[in-house]
Amino acid sequence: MRSMFCRLAALMVMATSVWTHMSMITPCPRYNSLGVGCPALPPGQAIDYNESSPIASGGVALQPFCKYATPWPTPAARWTAGQSITVDFAEYGSEHDGGMCEWSLSYDNGKSFVVINRVLGRCFFDAQNNYVFNYTFTLPANVPGSDSAIFAWSWVNAMGNREFYMNCADVVIDGTSESFSGPQMTVLNYPGYPTVPEFMGNYSTGLEYYNNAPTITVYAKANQTTTTSTTTAMTAYPPQSSPPSTMT
Repeated sequence: MRSMFCRLAALMVMATSVWTHMSMITPCPRYNSLGVGCPALPPGQAIDYNESSPIASGGVALQPFCKYATPWPTPAARWTAGQSITVDFAEYGSEHDGGMCEWSLSYDNGKSFVVINRVLGRCFFDAQNNYVFNYTFTLPANVPGSDSAIFAWSWVNAMGNREFYMNCADVVIDGTSESFSGPQMTVLNYPGYPTVPEFMGNYSTGLEYYNNAPTITVYAKANQTTTTSTTTAMTAYPPQSSPPSTMT
């Protein structure tokens, strides 16, 4: 009996150590164990049971951008430019008092990501301090079509170790536009990029990096990206006072 309790306790500790962060589950990120509607694994790859772990922590890179370089063999979702999409997150995780979330698209196999939506300040909370585990927004009508686009969620946590999170889903986008311009995805707390401190209640911490993100243009034809110095200003919101900043 005692050994059974010890095993149960050990399993609880393991579960706590793994399930401590946030993970996108819809559309299904690459190899995610909790993803919904996931394609079959690529040959030679394994299910990721640490799907909520950061890709960098404490100045150390733990995984590359997107966590995995090999895409799903079939898309996790099919969207049409201009449609409403919903992104779901597992509800078991710790939201680390929110932080900065971005949703981005890549048309060049992950070399560059253009932002299509942001929640800056207290991602995973609404203005009344309630948890938020899904976000619905409109896919811009002028994003290019692609049979091999990458949809990314990235997050800089407000509280705890200085970390950077990123999940990526492979998607098909139906659209007729040849190009799309928007802010470049902001990367923080990853080796080679700036580090921001814990927010400590100041939800504008690091906001300047988002405000000063260069505008990039992505193209329907892969491997073409241009960058300009234009910036897009966003405003973080204080908790329980006004809604989070989002791109429309």
